[in-house]
Amino acid sequence: MKKILKPLKIKRKTTNEVRFHPKMGALSTKVTKIQRTLYGIPFETLHKYRETYSGKMKDVEDCKVSELR
Repeated sequence: MKKILKPLKIKRKTTNEVRFHPKMGALSTKVTKIQRTLYGIPFETLHKYRETYSGKMKDVEDCKVSELR
């Protein structure tokens, strides 16, 4: 049986990022990105969210926590 190469796929990738909030200071969170890929190369981010310490999922753009680089 031959494997068929699909050009478009949707991948989910979780990374640890250090974010900053004025009241809480620096905190490290897991940020999950859902990306559309073309032959394995990501070209569009569909959604980006993070998990809070209480277990809730929040959209990264809605939060007032900025990313430290």
